[in-house]
Amino acid sequence: MPTANVTDKRQSPRRLVNRVMKILVDDQAPPRDCLLADISTGGVQLCVEGFEVPDEFVLLLSGNGLHRECRYRVVWRVGRQIGAKSLGRVRHGGATPSP
Repeated sequence: MPTANVTDKRQSPRRLVNRVMKILVDDQAPPRDCLLADISTGGVQLCVEGFEVPDEFVLLLSGNGLHRECRYRVVWRVGRQIGAKSLGRVRHGGATPSP
């Protein structure tokens, strides 16, 4: 039996990461661990456990000697999985819009 052709609706290709990163869910709370499953220029997919993620949050991205703080908005939630759209880098108390 032939399989259905599923169209990928993503606007940019994803890169599998599967690394632990830090997420800021509140200005008053310390960063929490989350699993960054994949990333693209437009967003991320995270796996979180043991805490609620607000509709907007900051993800502390690090690796290969780089460190960035980026703001995201949740676009979907399924169980512990979260898909979020990039709102830009955090600089001097605000977000720089993504290109």
